[in-house]
Amino acid sequence: MAQVPGTFLDGLGVRTWCGLALRALGRAREEIDAINVYPVADGDTGTNLYLTLESAATAVEAVFAGYETEPAEPSLQDAVRAMAHGALIGARGNSGTILAQLLRGMAQVLAGEGAEPRCDGPALRLALRRAADSARQAVAHPVEGTVLTVASAAADAAERADGDCGTVARAAYEGARTALAATPAQLSVLARAGVVDAGGSGLVAVLGALVEACTGEGPGEAVRETTAQAPRTLPDAAACAEAAEDGGPAFEVIYLLEADDAAVTRLRARLDSLGDSLVVVGGDGLWNVHVHVDDAGAAVEAGVEAGRPYRIRITHFGAGDVHTGGPRPPRERAQRAVVAVVPGQGLAGLYAEAGATTVLARPGEPPASGELLAAVRRAHAREVVLLPNDAELRDTAAAAAEQARTEGVRVALIPTRSAVQGIAALAVHEPGRRFDEDVVQMTSAAGATRYGEVVVAERQSWTTAGICQAGDVLGLIDGDVAVIGTDVTTTAETVLDRMLQAGGELVTLVVGDEAPETVAGRLETRVRESYLAVDTAVYRGGGQGALLLIGVE
Repeated sequence: MAQVPGTFLDGLGVRTWCGLALRALGRAREEIDAINVYPVADGDTGTNLYLTLESAATAVEAVFAGYETEPAEPSLQDAVRAMAHGALIGARGNSGTILAQLLRGMAQVLAGEGAEPRCDGPALRLALRRAADSARQAVAHPVEGTVLTVASAAADAAERADGDCGTVARAAYEGARTALAATPAQLSVLARAGVVDAGGSGLVAVLGALVEACTGEGPGEAVRETTAQAPRTLPDAAACAEAAEDGGPAFEVIYLLEADDAAVTRLRARLDSLGDSLVVVGGDGLWNVHVHVDDAGAAVEAGVEAGRPYRIRITHFGAGDVHTGGPRPPRERAQRAVVAVVPGQGLAGLYAEAGATTVLARPGEPPASGELLAAVRRAHAREVVLLPNDAELRDTAAAAAEQARTEGVRVALIPTRSAVQGIAALAVHEPGRRFDEDVVQMTSAAGATRYGEVVVAERQSWTTAGICQAGDVLGLIDGDVAVIGTDVTTTAETVLDRMLQAGGELVTLVVGDEAPETVAGRLETRVRESYLAVDTAVYRGGGQGALLLIGVE
């Protein structure tokens, strides 16, 4: 891993920091999950922090990938903006949302107007202070003894440090460690469980990685020392009951929101009246909203009134869990499950109805391996069939599968390249069959399904069908552009005709929100009138990116 001098932090240093922090959280994830008792003892803080940081690191890597053919490298401003944006859109859970705001606060200083191309000690001090203050402001009702306390202590210690980036980073790290050790004295639920704050422990790991990125020297056994009080299993029922305090809300609701500042101010007040653990982070028109409520629908409706919510995640804490004051009984593993990546809410519902655990992929923002691994864990099965439904996700899915295998889960990756191939595979899935036989049948069904899609070109480019202009309608067959047109329905008909030239028994149409309302009816009529003995199935895909997905089996 490349190192940067201790005197400054540049774009490469930010990349190094993200990689080191992701590695540190990966090592500490299980221990942090185990000490998670506040605000809800649901044992996922370490995982949520990891997934949030993974999204940040992926965004930074994407910026560097864009410079591969250039002699220059991304600037500090480019790197920290990407880091903050990636964390914002990928934030998971209460602690992950706060971590996203901490990174955003740092980016506001390091990428602000007039900022230097390299971050020195004084700039890092300012960035850490802005991070701590902005995170505290994002939480509706800050509580001491949490990650907020640890972040403030890190900023305080940094302000007392005099020196270069490495000196300031190490001071912040040591200040955070000291504050973390004191959290049980500030929050009774931590003292009763005999643990330090889980979110704060994750922040210490991230700051330890910052020290290493700035100096090239590791900070020592920070995470193991700070989690030394951690039990190897979740705390007892008494600690969980105190975490719930009079019985807490039943749902965690998280979504990204496009809205202006005034609308978000009103949204904060509305959500604060509905529940607790409210954290709203972001700015410049894009926000990440996190809240615990009893009425999940009302929380989403409040987002709709404020702007455009998407990537909506609703988690039910479950009957007999921490909110009822009793321990969560261990859930029996299922024998087999299917985990699938889907490009739209409509397909997510379709796959879920068929029994699959889904991972929603927003257009242009593919899920990372950690998110797929989390879905495999959520499926809670001894055997898992993984459907990436995108050729570019094959390596990501393979990494998630490999990690799941190390955890004792038998995983088969079927290299589906489109959601319509996943539908075909799911249609022949039989949990009662032997695992190998089921995988063979699903793989065969997916492989026998040709896939097409109709999209709108975003820019001028060369394609296998010629040069397209921005705004042209493109018809793709098996991943290659086969048709360039101007009308969605006409292009779709041409694509369908070409796909059916080789024969077929079933046409599957998945219609996106932005497709013309008449396109599905026109294609159904064409199949009925021109292709005897071919059936058609139509589904609504929602905001799936493509105007239309077509499958022919």
